[in-house]
Amino acid sequence: SGSALGSIVLVELMLFVMALACASPFLDLRRRTINIPIIFSGSTYTPESARFSPEDFRNFSMEINPIPVVLNDTNPRSLIVRLCDVLSSLHIHGVVFEDDTRTEDVAQILDFISAQTSVPIIGINGGSAIVLTPKEKGSTFLQLGSSTKQQLQVMFEVLEQYDWTAFAVITTLFPGYEDFVDYIEVLTDSSFIGWERRSTVTLNLTDDPDGARLKRQLREINARICLLYCSREEAESIFRAAREVKLTGPGYIWFMAGANFGRTAYLPEELPEGLFMVLSAGWKDDLYHRVQNGVAIIAKGAEALFQVYGSIPKFNSDCRAPNLTQFNENLHRYFMNVTWGDKDFSFNEDGYLINPSLAVISLSKHRTWEEVGRWERRILSMSRYRKFLQPVDDNKHLMVATLEERPFVIVDDIDPATKTCIRDSVPCHHPLNHTDRYLCCKGFCIDILKRLAKTLGFTYDLYLVTNGKHGKKVNGMWNGMIGEVFYKRADMAIGSLTINAERAEVIDFSVPFVETGISVMVSRSNGTVSPSAFLEPYSPAVWVMMFVMCLTVVAVTVFIFEYFSPVGYNRSLSNSKRTGGSKFTIGKSIWLLWALVFNNSVPVENPRGTTSKIMVLIWAFFAVIFLASYTANLAAFMIQEEYVDTVSGLSDQKFQRPQHHYPPLRFGTVPNGSTEKNIRNNYGEMHEYMGKYNQRSVEDALQNLQTGKLDAFIYDAAVLNYMARKEEGCKLVTIGSGKVFATTGYGIALQKGSKWKRPIDLALLQFLSDGKTSWIRPRCYKWAPACSKNHMLPFRARSPCSHFPNCRA
Repeated sequence: SGSALGSIVLVELMLFVMALACASPFLDLRRRTINIPIIFSGSTYTPESARFSPEDFRNFSMEINPIPVVLNDTNPRSLIVRLCDVLSSLHIHGVVFEDDTRTEDVAQILDFISAQTSVPIIGINGGSAIVLTPKEKGSTFLQLGSSTKQQLQVMFEVLEQYDWTAFAVITTLFPGYEDFVDYIEVLTDSSFIGWERRSTVTLNLTDDPDGARLKRQLREINARICLLYCSREEAESIFRAAREVKLTGPGYIWFMAGANFGRTAYLPEELPEGLFMVLSAGWKDDLYHRVQNGVAIIAKGAEALFQVYGSIPKFNSDCRAPNLTQFNENLHRYFMNVTWGDKDFSFNEDGYLINPSLAVISLSKHRTWEEVGRWERRILSMSRYRKFLQPVDDNKHLMVATLEERPFVIVDDIDPATKTCIRDSVPCHHPLNHTDRYLCCKGFCIDILKRLAKTLGFTYDLYLVTNGKHGKKVNGMWNGMIGEVFYKRADMAIGSLTINAERAEVIDFSVPFVETGISVMVSRSNGTVSPSAFLEPYSPAVWVMMFVMCLTVVAVTVFIFEYFSPVGYNRSLSNSKRTGGSKFTIGKSIWLLWALVFNNSVPVENPRGTTSKIMVLIWAFFAVIFLASYTANLAAFMIQEEYVDTVSGLSDQKFQRPQHHYPPLRFGTVPNGSTEKNIRNNYGEMHEYMGKYNQRSVEDALQNLQTGKLDAFIYDAAVLNYMARKEEGCKLVTIGSGKVFATTGYGIALQKGSKWKRPIDLALLQFLSDGKTSWIRPRCYKWAPACSKNHMLPFRARSPCSHFPNCRA
């Protein structure tokens, strides 16, 4: 019947669909299933902890069939046999591999099996994250852990941020140690930072049963920063020996790659406090989330394969047979760029994430791992800035006070993008109202401090003085940097700190590292002539005396002599000796004298009286001299492109008797400094006069010089010369024929009797004498860009490097 025939056709159709489903599960668009073994390799995994079901992976378009496999036997041979058994017994589409053994062979085994079978294998933890390049051809072994290269990149950014530039490299024969050393060479050789690799030690622990050779090698290390590459088991032996030779503890910092302790509860007591490691940002993720990430990569890659080919190839199930998979050469590219939710699983050719998010962790004093930084989008962001490596070595850790004054100390805000200090600067803080504002300091003195720290082996905590002063005794109390050192709040103060006798009575100074003194800065005119420029050659008093007093008095005198002269115009008319004619009036007398001043003839009678004529001749001689002097001064002023006030020194009369000059010179300095003290001690009247023109800061003084509110600024020579070169319009210049008045120097302030004085003195002298100061030269010019117009002045500003002995060629 028709119904029976229909039933038979329906049964045959169902059987056909079931056969197709068995042949290729992905041809059924409504129910696509992929088989993913989740292998747990290590003794810490139990069947209960490794239990997963399809319900745990419902957030994928394909149905996931997880196959948990626990491999407690971590022997490499057993691992290969068990993996091959799993692949040959099931129709596998991918493998997620979790490992806690950190065995060096695991990565190579997984890489080989993936290349042999084309099965994508995702290593999510442990030893699977240390595979060495180059990879096997055709391998789709991908890793969510960070590579040694990525770890070193982050470690060196931490070292740079905290100015830990001197370090030692320690490795064992753990596979990959040669790449570890080679990449350190690449990082240091390609950087402009002065990295100093003090030693490279390769340890062989296999034939050193009592550890005698290990201890001897560790004793020879003279660095306080150590980069270690070893296995987990080797780390215990190394740190045990390092503790015995006192290479751990306060003041010593260790960075470790290779071994992974952060993800496990196992924490050997030998690990030192403050130990650094770099792990993936999900280092605290539980097992479920790690497996989810691995499964997601396989599921998304399978989706991409199905969309292109309509199926997923049947992978080679025999580890020993040649790989004949049709898509072998191109299979891996479907798993290389996967996006799942907000996570980017893009891998490079070596099988590592291209843009990993990494965490910097450190072992705290409570014996727990603490995250202290993140590395995301290739930018390092540290969560702490001060002494997070506790405890530090108090004997070699110094509190250093400083004060902003360009170019010696330049203070910038923390870089908003990286939340850290950019290159050439170090972290510093400004304590305000019991809170700290974190900033970044750089400059000439900071370079000196960094060099001293590297040479003498100390660490430091840098902060800015709260009152912004160099140091002055006020009401019996010292303030500024001197006060910080004198009252023992700081071990050292560095900056533009001038050495003088008063300060040297209460603190110790190092040998001078910068030659300086007192100089004077003025502003050039810009060449623009004002409408009243014709009056500039003489002061208002001279003009008033000339035309109000002299001209009027002489005119009246000439008129009187002419009026009473027997032969004068007025007398002749009154005696009727002449008829008609003009009278010689006072107005005509003034008009005549005015005309003589400017050497012009006017239609007016000359006086006839002898005395009057003599008076007019004397006036004419005076007018010639006055006109010649005025014309010369006016011409010189009008044609001069730039005009600079000239003084011969602090004893110049423009400084000593400013009221006797027109206009009086307006000059000042910044009070409470060595410049003001020098002027007060040697030039009392000058100091009293300049008080009303003193400036709050150098920046205010420069602004007032440029706007014409101040004529001259007296201050430290090195600072003024830097400012003169830095000013864009070259309008500000120092004067004095290159002379520096009251020559002195900058020194580092130390507490009286400090044990650091002699080492610092010797180090500074060494910097200046042994030819190793080339590191300063480019920075001198970097902080002080040259002004091209300085050579135009008859009184030149000296180059800033002329004040820096270690900048001179």
